[in-house]
Amino acid sequence: MGENAVQPIDELRLFHTGEHPCGYWSDRVARDLVLDPRDPRLAQMYPQALAWGFRRSGDIVYRPHCRQCRACVAVRIPVADFTPDRSQRRCAARNARVETRIVAALRTEEHLALYRRYLAARHPQGGMDDHGAVEFDQFLVGSWSHGRFVELREDGELLAVAVTDLVPGALSAVYTFYDPALEARSLGTLAILRQLEWARRDGFAHLYLGYWIDGHRKMDYKRRFRPLEMFDGRQWTRAIV
Repeated sequence: MGENAVQPIDELRLFHTGEHPCGYWSDRVARDLVLDPRDPRLAQMYPQALAWGFRRSGDIVYRPHCRQCRACVAVRIPVADFTPDRSQRRCAARNARVETRIVAALRTEEHLALYRRYLAARHPQGGMDDHGAVEFDQFLVGSWSHGRFVELREDGELLAVAVTDLVPGALSAVYTFYDPALEARSLGTLAILRQLEWARRDGFAHLYLGYWIDGHRKMDYKRRFRPLEMFDGRQWTRAIV
């Protein structure tokens, strides 16, 4: 078995959360399927969990499992086949002076200040805008994941950070935050393009993008990365979106 092969996992324990307000539709409730957060094998299970459509938030590995809704669809980009469209090429050209630095996933005061500005602008009174250092570490770093921070800088100034996990054969885009005053520069799109460059350079097969929701404005950008693969609960197939 090759060194990048995912080992079989026995006696996997999963739990349903209780219902909670949906983070995407204000008139819906949601619940999640969660891997046992006390399982000492979480780091080992995580690559397979990504392939099953799960996602990481801090130390929690979860997948939406709502009673009457299947809107959240796990998606990923097959790195070798990706070709940027015209809009993405314009984004790359507009930000040509932005440098990429891949650093350890360790919080600095600079990261925290940018993160708090981003939350205050993007999620006012949404329960996250009072996050501090403890919440930053719990949400973005975790205790067992193999993550990196992809910093985007221009003339030394930090513009954006893409929290990225490394697993055998793939990268996973966990979360991106950026200077809200620079929203017109499409730094979220740029972060994915730079993650794709990293993945292609280092031979990763896929970049996981989390969940896409058809018809949701905040998720629309994901369908523009083509080809896109989606997980239907059993297998990954090329998406037609």
